[in-house]
Amino acid sequence: MTSPSSPARWRRHGLASAAVLAVLGGTFAAPAAVAAPAEPDVPGDALITTDTTWNYLDDGTDPSPAPAALRDWTLAEYDDSAWKSAPGSFGAKRGELAKVGPLLPTTRLNQYLDGQTAPNVPTFFFRTDFELDAGVTEQVAALRSTVTYDDAVVVWINGEKVASYADGRITETTNLEYAGDSNGDPVTSTFSAGADVLQDGTNTVAVALYQDREDSSDIYFDMSDLSLVEASEPGQPIVAAPTRVILTPTETPSTSQSFSWLAGDMSHTSGQVQIKAGADGEIRTVDAYSAGVTGGNPNQHFSATVDQLNPATAYSYRVGLEGSWSDWFDFRTEDPSATDFQFVYYGDAQIGLDTTWPSVVAQAEANAPRSIGSVHAGDLINTGGNDNEWLNWFKGMQNSAVSTNVMAAPGNHEYSGDKMLSAWKANFEYPHNNPEIGSIGELANLAQGDSDAAKQYAAYFEHWGEFAAETVYYTDYQDVRFITLNATRDTTFLTPDGLPACTGDECPSTKVAEMWTKFQAAWLDEVLKQSPSKWNVVTFHQPVFSASAGRDEPILRAEWLPVFQDNDIDLVLMGHDHTYARGYVNTDATETPGITTGPVYVVSNSGAKHYDLESDEKNVWTNNGATQVLRGAGVTTYQVIDVSEGELVYRSYLAEKTDKATTDLAVGDVYDEFTVTKNDEGEKWVTEAGITPPVEPEVPASITLGASSVVAGGEVTVSGSGFAADASLALELRSTPVQLGTATTDAEGAFAATVTVPADTAAGAHTLAVILADGSEVTAELTVTAAAGGGTDPAPGEDGGEGGAGDGDAGAGDGTGSGSADGGDLATTGADSTTLIVSAVLLLALGLGLFAVRRRLRAE
Repeated sequence: MTSPSSPARWRRHGLASAAVLAVLGGTFAAPAAVAAPAEPDVPGDALITTDTTWNYLDDGTDPSPAPAALRDWTLAEYDDSAWKSAPGSFGAKRGELAKVGPLLPTTRLNQYLDGQTAPNVPTFFFRTDFELDAGVTEQVAALRSTVTYDDAVVVWINGEKVASYADGRITETTNLEYAGDSNGDPVTSTFSAGADVLQDGTNTVAVALYQDREDSSDIYFDMSDLSLVEASEPGQPIVAAPTRVILTPTETPSTSQSFSWLAGDMSHTSGQVQIKAGADGEIRTVDAYSAGVTGGNPNQHFSATVDQLNPATAYSYRVGLEGSWSDWFDFRTEDPSATDFQFVYYGDAQIGLDTTWPSVVAQAEANAPRSIGSVHAGDLINTGGNDNEWLNWFKGMQNSAVSTNVMAAPGNHEYSGDKMLSAWKANFEYPHNNPEIGSIGELANLAQGDSDAAKQYAAYFEHWGEFAAETVYYTDYQDVRFITLNATRDTTFLTPDGLPACTGDECPSTKVAEMWTKFQAAWLDEVLKQSPSKWNVVTFHQPVFSASAGRDEPILRAEWLPVFQDNDIDLVLMGHDHTYARGYVNTDATETPGITTGPVYVVSNSGAKHYDLESDEKNVWTNNGATQVLRGAGVTTYQVIDVSEGELVYRSYLAEKTDKATTDLAVGDVYDEFTVTKNDEGEKWVTEAGITPPVEPEVPASITLGASSVVAGGEVTVSGSGFAADASLALELRSTPVQLGTATTDAEGAFAATVTVPADTAAGAHTLAVILADGSEVTAELTVTAAAGGGTDPAPGEDGGEGGAGDGDAGAGDGTGSGSADGGDLATTGADSTTLIVSAVLLLALGLGLFAVRRRLRAE
């Protein structure tokens, strides 16, 4: 498509004047001023509508046969007087004037080359004119048009191509060829073009309409609108707010944020983000970069990443440029200490973008008020090159996308009509931490050396490193590592230009799909092994375990499934199949029904397209060592995942269903539910709704004394473990309570302190208690002996002899006590038994037993 020029065009203010200067005799004469001619008006009504009459050619002949130039038929001077003539719209269904999808054409096209049966006419040609008065084009900023087509279409104005949809198969070497993507019902797109394609006088619109194959069942074309947009003041961009504003995460979402948007008008050649902390903070302005124009829309896409932000902070922002700003929107940076939040998972939106999709998103937003963002498993749209579909997808997401992060994976339909993902990379800004030759481990060795195979590997890996950018990436958000993969495998976009020659089975060109998958698997393995996050979630499009009839992905299963299993990833979220399925690999089953370990695999569908489930005999899950806990067809769902410190709670909600739905649940009900429980050591259980996970007994807190006895007035060391991290503790000596000091545990829940036993402490058996803030306590026995020459009397059971605090003999035992910080039984305390006074020992034991009962339990 030709690059659009700025539509802010200078108007011609033709103030004409004349003067006659008569110098003869020194006289001067000035005639009356000549009035400026009035500027012609820019037409406000549409120049082309559905009812416009077109000349058309539908007999399979070439309108510009050699030696004429290929596109001569698009020029204004071309003679189309011999063509048929009729008003729009145009179409046919199996050769008849009948509905094409929901649309009934006005004029029947001759669908077949022989007029009766297939093969189809490959390409249909249309031409029409409109007139502009002299001077009008000087006042026009742009033209805008809406076109509906089946299967592919290209539009020219005065010989300049201005729009092209589903054009991936158009070769530009002939006028007659099959092209398009077999989209089903006709597709509607809106495009714009700069005023430089227009001219005063006659303007010619030419259209080529393509069948996608020789046995296609239908054909359709309608240009329902072509209108002009008047220019603003000279040199000024047209005032128009940006659209498609979206937040996407960076690799460091606590301190940075990425923004993307579509300019409000093609005259906007620059863009900025303005951001401030809170509502009244100082405004900071950051320049954006142009991400290009795509899909026949001449408006620029812009992206910007703002860094040096503060964690866990609310910000307000707007995007655009001076005079054409968006509204102010709010978002919050990641809080690294947060543990409780939600995120939403969507399967394919794709079909029903203007009906089903906005309803699904609205329901999800209502059920996920604490959402930090959404993950999308590909096929956001049906045709990547269709700008109108992107428009509708963004309309559905417009509320959540401006305030929470969108983490999307490309599907095969993102490549439809857009093989190099130009629309994807224009709409989204993602971290550039994708796989490349330096991050794929030992796989990079294949590109070493001078052999033909090594040179070819090097070329592939370098190309894939560039192409994977913004389609394969990860971000860590509040203890969850979100990973996105690109599961589509197509030699068109995977093959680099200038690929070195190589022949033989060892050449990567013989196994491109497999190697592209291995390339990501090697990177993924490193990303998971190095993950600092407790939870790891991966999203991609085509599933490792397919659910719908006739589908299977053995390459993905062979290369990626072992990585998921070896690294015990938590959730594997997929799409593509337009059904629902959830399950696990059989080796992760336990002896307890309803409890498994290992990854959970999910396939879901969030749009209006539905497929049938595979038969039991051909079930990809059961035939490849996996179990489907639930599967269903005819259902449209969204999923809300609640994250807490030790749990992921997954709930799938029924958003819409067809009359063939495999469930009796009502729309709005929870369709599927399970919980993933994981402790800090990484032990994990997946439990069905209502099942309690097996929890390992908690290791009780305990304390140890440096000596089992101490002389009154002396010091003793107290250490402990098994407490909560950073807990405040009070140390107390009993029987008569005496405060000895305080301590604070470290990050591992341990502490050590040295305390002094008061000099007036009575000799005998005592208890040293460590008390937590909630009142629970852990105790140990401690014997206190009288200081030499001191005035304290020995307690019963003590000999008052020479044993000092550190001689290792005065105490009876190892000086260790244990208890529970959650209210378990007290440790036994008291003096050692002796052979000297048996009755005193018995009385002392009874007293100590009664004392132990008095230990307080932990407050709930």
